[in-house]
Amino acid sequence: MADKLVREITSMDEDFTQWYTDVCVKAELIAYSHIKGFMVIKPYGYAIWENIQKELDKRFKKTGVENVSMPLLIPESLLAKEGELVNGFAPEVAWVTAGGQEPLTERLCIRPTSETVFSDFYKDDVHSYRDLPRLYNQWCSVVRWEKETRPFLRSREFLWQEGHTIHATKEEAEDRTQMMLNLYADFLSEDMAIPTIKGQKTEKEKFAGAEATYTIEALMHDGRALQSGTSHFFGQKFAEAYDITFTDKDNKLKYVWQTSWGMTTRLIGAMIMVHGDNEGLVLPPHIAPTQVVVIPIMQKKEGVLEKAREVESTLIDAGFRVKVDDSDKSPGWKFSEAEMRGIPVRVEMGPRDIEAGQAVLVRRDTREKITVAIDNLAEEIKNLLETIQKDMYERAKNHRDTHTFEAHSSEEFSDMIQNKDGFVKAMWCGDRACEDKIKEDFGATSRCIPYEQENLSDVCPICGKPAKHMVIWGKAY
Repeated sequence: MADKLVREITSMDEDFTQWYTDVCVKAELIAYSHIKGFMVIKPYGYAIWENIQKELDKRFKKTGVENVSMPLLIPESLLAKEGELVNGFAPEVAWVTAGGQEPLTERLCIRPTSETVFSDFYKDDVHSYRDLPRLYNQWCSVVRWEKETRPFLRSREFLWQEGHTIHATKEEAEDRTQMMLNLYADFLSEDMAIPTIKGQKTEKEKFAGAEATYTIEALMHDGRALQSGTSHFFGQKFAEAYDITFTDKDNKLKYVWQTSWGMTTRLIGAMIMVHGDNEGLVLPPHIAPTQVVVIPIMQKKEGVLEKAREVESTLIDAGFRVKVDDSDKSPGWKFSEAEMRGIPVRVEMGPRDIEAGQAVLVRRDTREKITVAIDNLAEEIKNLLETIQKDMYERAKNHRDTHTFEAHSSEEFSDMIQNKDGFVKAMWCGDRACEDKIKEDFGATSRCIPYEQENLSDVCPICGKPAKHMVIWGKAY
């Protein structure tokens, strides 16, 4: 019985896609609904999202951001005002065409993103430079009618946050764009133990309607890339389309400068694929819903369960997220279940441990066992959780670095992109034709033009023309 839960997960080396799906379902993160691409996020999965939301929201508010709520539905005429945006999202839009039994005189779009409603709101809300900046964010769900779906990574409805800010000057807007990208990168490294590469999207890959899109790219365990957060500089495109103007200090009417930035429940998928193993989830302590699980051994023996609850109370008072597994399952089953759920630290204690005044701590990430005095549990666990957090980041960073390759010639690029799992760094001429050829020939895309540039050669390995940038290429989710 104890091993059955583990055996039900397909090995990631055998079939990474099936492994991922098995973990999502068997760790009870999600359940499938009757509509393709619309998933139920179960309590444990939602608790992970709540912790992501809480930590991100705290960081947002430190920069002056306020939360708002915008309408779910967007009139077609409103969506169509910014042509590049509507053309970019047209294949993914879901439409409402009737209200009750009555057909609508105008189709309503279920928001795939909210630039249009924010812009429509801002045009009436802002009048003077004294009203600026507006630093708004909303936590909500959006709908995009994806053809291929996968839990968290690409679902037709997903949860996210979308920030939409307007500013009096271009410089302020550009600063906010970079600020939010850096905030995202810091959050992933510090709280989710995921290293990323910061950079700018190419013209082909940028967000529809943006002047520039900046991204953080993460590398999954199987060597595929995952776009993990984006920040967009819109310039005045939306301001001009929606007539968002203000009277400046010089008493002249001017258009605002605008930004947008977002992160989604895709982060849960990233966390699974960066840290997980064949036993299930491995959760970073900062995000784990339960940081410590106390498992009493021979719990029916006098005093064992009582001592476990006493330890639980002490650890909760010390600020940890703790639970006692007092179910009637066997200890082996409880161990497997705790591993499946990725709980960072397991505390094992039986009659002999209690008599000796000690407990055994087991790390989820390495399975290392440490015997500690019960009286010192809070301090030991505090140090252990921070060690786990740092070690998980370092392992992920080492994996990314050892799976990042340099291509200096066409032959090297072809070999690496086809036969290596990971990022490929190569120079690029800046011509979209080369970018299109790489996607067509190899199924790889430009992930970003990284901020940290290297001069690997003077020419583009695809066409031989003079190189303009070093680009990170990869196959992506």
